[in-house]
Amino acid sequence: MKSPSIALVHDYLSQDGGAEKVLEVLQEIWPHAPTYVLFADFKRLPHFANKNIRTSFLQKAPFIKSKFQWYLPLMVTATESYDLSSYDIVVSDTSAFAKGILTRHDALHLCYCHTPTRYLWSDTHSYVEELRVPRLVKNILPLFLSALRIWDKQAANRVDVFIANSQTVKARIKKYYGRESVVIPPPVDTDRFFLSDKPKTYFLTGGRLVAYKRYDLVIEACNRTGLPLKIFGSGPIEAILKRQAKKNIEFLGRVSQEKQAKLYAEAKAFIHPQEEDFGITPMESMASGRPVIAYNKGGATETVIEGLTGELFDEQSWEELADHLIRFDEHRYDPQKIRSHALIYSRDAFKKQLQEFVEQSWNQFHGHYDA
Repeated sequence: MKSPSIALVHDYLSQDGGAEKVLEVLQEIWPHAPTYVLFADFKRLPHFANKNIRTSFLQKAPFIKSKFQWYLPLMVTATESYDLSSYDIVVSDTSAFAKGILTRHDALHLCYCHTPTRYLWSDTHSYVEELRVPRLVKNILPLFLSALRIWDKQAANRVDVFIANSQTVKARIKKYYGRESVVIPPPVDTDRFFLSDKPKTYFLTGGRLVAYKRYDLVIEACNRTGLPLKIFGSGPIEAILKRQAKKNIEFLGRVSQEKQAKLYAEAKAFIHPQEEDFGITPMESMASGRPVIAYNKGGATETVIEGLTGELFDEQSWEELADHLIRFDEHRYDPQKIRSHALIYSRDAFKKQLQEFVEQSWNQFHGHYDA
């Protein structure tokens, strides 16, 4: 029997986040499959430059790489413009537009969903309020988002099979799209992390420095307690956070993968103060044998096991976090057991689970269609 032809679809390539890490692994599973995206910034993401990336007409739009939000009204049309008629299986990797692709009636569309589009569903009000645009635009924007929300729901109906990256996202897919899904957690590059016997002298946090990740709580907790804190990463609120921080807090900016692995391995614990769909950085800390202190919401509730891989705090406040930090004892944790837990989420485990699920779904779909 002839093998089914496969294509991948991703929203766009403008930053190196968790979705892009998933895309890299999808490209390893299906190395001959082309990847369709709205646009790609290869200067920022050079590791995708040698892949078979096929961009939409938005690739040639002025300022698309720096002001892509301007083109939000055109992204629906651009997504539907991909000609996928020659593929039997299409795997979309998305938190926004890619699930809205048009496929053949006898083609299987599997959607790996990181979350239903946040600014259309769960975070609409905060998204509008936090935008740095004139008040007139803020007043008009909800009208446009309402129309886009209707399209997004219709787009979800085009998906044959949903795959959620966590139980948290599975619940959101059910609530907003009325669809069932199968949970396959995203891959963690566990091989690049290691255990260290060096004394642990600081707490660690980091990632993209944006408001919703609540690094301000971590800084305030360490300001009040005087505990040493290192922060890696950069982002739009970096300057604000630096002004808030006292001398016991060190900002490291963007760090290499090697430096990041060393930071994880030598930390007392990694602090995860935000609600995430899944949360890759806590898993990277666990792959380094280091426990995680996490807010008791979202994906962390599924990966942080109290007393084994870390602990959870219930109230998203600096006071409760500070209380956990003061009482924290890293000697209660076994680094080997923490790392063993993280290996469940390795790239190889993800590849095996996803590939088997896609093959099983195709056999069921194709058999049903032939019947």
